[in-house]
Amino acid sequence: MLRRIRILLAIVFGLGVTLLFLDFTGTAHRYIGWMAKVQFLPAVLAVNILVVVGLVLLTLLLGRIYCSVVCPLGVMQDIIAWVSKRKLFRKNKRAKLANKYSYSPTKRVLRALVLLLFLILMVAGLNSLAILIAPYSAYGRIAANLMQPLWLWANNGLAALAEHYDSYAFYTVDVWMRSLSTLLVAVGTLLVIAVLAWRGGRTYCNTICPVGTILGYLSHFSMHGPVFETDKCNGCKLCQRNCKASCIDVANHHVDMTRCVMCGDCMDICPQKAMQFGNRWKGGGSSAGHSSSASTARHSSPAGTSDISGESKESLADPSRRNFVKGLGLVTTAVTLDAAAKTVDGGLAAIENKTLPERKTPLTPPGSLSAKHFAQHCTACQLCIAECPNQVLRPSSNLEHMMQPMMEYERGYCRPECTRCSQLCPTGAIRPITREEKTAHQIGHAVWIKDNCLPVTGGVDCGNCARHCPVGAIEMVPLDEAAEELTMIPAVNEAVCIGCGACENLCPARPVSAIYVEGYEIHREI
Repeated sequence: MLRRIRILLAIVFGLGVTLLFLDFTGTAHRYIGWMAKVQFLPAVLAVNILVVVGLVLLTLLLGRIYCSVVCPLGVMQDIIAWVSKRKLFRKNKRAKLANKYSYSPTKRVLRALVLLLFLILMVAGLNSLAILIAPYSAYGRIAANLMQPLWLWANNGLAALAEHYDSYAFYTVDVWMRSLSTLLVAVGTLLVIAVLAWRGGRTYCNTICPVGTILGYLSHFSMHGPVFETDKCNGCKLCQRNCKASCIDVANHHVDMTRCVMCGDCMDICPQKAMQFGNRWKGGGSSAGHSSSASTARHSSPAGTSDISGESKESLADPSRRNFVKGLGLVTTAVTLDAAAKTVDGGLAAIENKTLPERKTPLTPPGSLSAKHFAQHCTACQLCIAECPNQVLRPSSNLEHMMQPMMEYERGYCRPECTRCSQLCPTGAIRPITREEKTAHQIGHAVWIKDNCLPVTGGVDCGNCARHCPVGAIEMVPLDEAAEELTMIPAVNEAVCIGCGACENLCPARPVSAIYVEGYEIHREI
């Protein structure tokens, strides 16, 4: 029963957190946005006392159940390990997977050193290095950079198909690579974790993950956990062979609770029911309820047990399925051609891409208070980047702030009515603000470049920046009032400008805009 409940909750949290990174409409955050805010490290950085205390009490009561239920990276490792075990079972139908897992002593020194290094980097403000091993952030980068593009392509395919039938239930969205460096980090992280989970289950959680180490120290004193009933145990080691955390020592009837994640697999698979969920403080069963390591998400049981289902039969080929695949290919081709068509002006002339301006001070999102506050609290989970509806946010390639969000306006601008990133940030790096507060929140100011401005260089009337400024901070004034033909140029009122970037984004000058936004180190209020 414990195992089934754990699996059900893990599925809910795993799918919920993943949907937060995939959903581009903002709908999911209205209902399940709290799932990101109950993650351990984001709650600590946001100083969310209620969540942190709740997770500590949960760990002291039930051990590291957080790692197998709430943490999306832990759930992902369980899935990979389960697939690995099923594949091994198919190859060795008569074997009992005796060599799949085995007990190994905890790497106390390694875990302590990794945790110490992580804390030093965080305190020193070198978040860009520390966040490489933060579990929630690592999963976020995988979801945002590898899973979301597939989700968006599928959406665009449905949109093209719906449009063919005169339906607008779906709409197309741009799919683009925000940062090559972040993509490579996401791929590398996935490969490392996948290999470790495939070969050794929860190796990453119990040797590298700083959150797992912290909760492991607390779990040493947990009230409940798996305990041995020595009078029932026949020494078959079935529980030990199926413990992905390698934390069960049958010879000494001992479970290392610093690594055990309360997955319930050992209790579910034991034919003698010698492993039971009990009160460790009362010493139930034996001395096994001692400091135990985190046994992770369980796989299917060995052959010959009730947990193993027969080999699934492959479905027969269906002609309609082949037709569906062909149709999907045509839809995908149509979407690709449509995307290519958007790079030309009316199909007549190619549109030259803009070059990003060199800002002296990078722009940070409204609500981030200052560049320093933002850098110290952001874990580069990519949630705000994945959900930015205006495509303003993308990962930084600066080594000092690697993978943390930065703002650029060549694809869109920060609309004053949009506050999505401030509402969904789980770490407090972007504080929640209202629409009214945002219109008075200055993250930077516009700077005019005379040599790039079309009225000056081309002698044409423009005024695009002034017409589209949402706060009226730009006014067109004569360049030379004594001239016979007045050349109107933009004048920026820095006291009113909020740095939204509408002027920079909509400026027709190419490749460098004639007006761009320079950021403020500390945000200002009008």
